[in-house]
Amino acid sequence: MSVQERKERERAGRERLIVATARELAEQQGWDAVTTRRLAERIEYSQPVLYSHFRGKREIIGAVALEGATELAATLRAATTATADSPGRVTALARAYLDFAERNPAVYDAIFQLDGGLAFADEATPEPLKDAFAALLECLAPVTGDGVEPGLFTETFWAALHGLATLTRAGRLPPAETGRRVALLVDRLAHH
Repeated sequence: MSVQERKERERAGRERLIVATARELAEQQGWDAVTTRRLAERIEYSQPVLYSHFRGKREIIGAVALEGATELAATLRAATTATADSPGRVTALARAYLDFAERNPAVYDAIFQLDGGLAFADEATPEPLKDAFAALLECLAPVTGDGVEPGLFTETFWAALHGLATLTRAGRLPPAETGRRVALLVDRLAHH
């Protein structure tokens, strides 16, 4: 291995460590607790080393969002490929999405709530974000219905899931009713 390859591997390892540490700190204490000073202390690097990888917290949030979007896409695909029938697949999709949001609140916020400097619904949208949407679209396109554009239907279904995830987490909707809400959403939206 050349010196250059070793340096690149070390740099990638430091970036992974920074992202993992930021994610862990955010999940434990919230994003307000994630500062470059605290990250530098936790990973035992100087702040200038952090800044050599990320210009600041915004870029770190963006890196966590991209990692989270990759995990979300994999989670959704794993949940939906285990079921053959469309209603079961859509229900599995909705439950997997809501479970992901509940289990990973800081990552979910990085993807969908916070400014990570990432473009959405744009030519410049990073691949992991496009792929997470594609995972939704793959499951929902077959149940879209006549005369409805699958992308628009997927956006609407996703917005409903996001609303359920966000309102439940904020204590605006009782969590005990999540199963009934998912059933209603699937029954009314995905099976007109």
